[in-house]
Amino acid sequence: MTILSEILDFNREFVNEKQYEQYETTKFPDKRIVILTCMDTRLTELLPKAMNLKNGDAKIIKSAGAVVTHPFGGIMRSILVAVYELGADEVYIIGHHDCGMSSIDTDSIVSKMVNRGVDESLFSTLKYSGINMKEWLRGFSDVTESVKRSVDVVRNHPLMDKSVPVHGLVAHPDTGLLDMIVDGYEAAAKQ
Repeated sequence: MTILSEILDFNREFVNEKQYEQYETTKFPDKRIVILTCMDTRLTELLPKAMNLKNGDAKIIKSAGAVVTHPFGGIMRSILVAVYELGADEVYIIGHHDCGMSSIDTDSIVSKMVNRGVDESLFSTLKYSGINMKEWLRGFSDVTESVKRSVDVVRNHPLMDKSVPVHGLVAHPDTGLLDMIVDGYEAAAKQ
C-alpha cells in the first residue's frame, strides 16, 4: 500500500464519519492574524498549540526558514491577500532555532538534484539566464537576523498598510517557547 492510498482510504473514512465537523470555520481568521513560519515538521502542531491557536484563528503560511525571499514573490503576495482581502490585522514572522535553512549547502543540493536526474548542463543555462543558485537557495547563519530581515521586507513593502504591526519571533522547536525579536506594535506606532 502506498502513502497516497493510505491517505485516501483514511480521508474517505474521515469524511464519511463527518470528523471534519469539529474543524468547521470560515476563510477569515478569527484572531485576525497571518503567520509566516517554517515548514519544519516539529512546528506543525506545536506552534499553534504554543500560541493558543485553534483551527480558524489564523492564516498560516509556511516556507523553508520562514523567509520572505522576494518582495514580489508568492509569500509576500499571500501576506498582502491575508491583510487586504481576508481581514488579517497583524503579521507574525516566526522562525525557529535549529532550522535546516541555517545549515543549507547549495552545492550539496545541486549535487542531489543531479543524482536524481536533473541535467547538469541546466545549471549553466540558469547561470547565464541570470539565476544565481547560491543566492536563490541560500539559507542563513543567524535565525534572529533572518527574522529581522523578513520583518523589514514586509513592514517596508510599498503595498503594505503601514498601520499593520509586523512582529518577529523565534520559536524553540522542542518546547514552543517564543522569543520576541521585533515588537510590531512599537514599529507601527512610530509610523
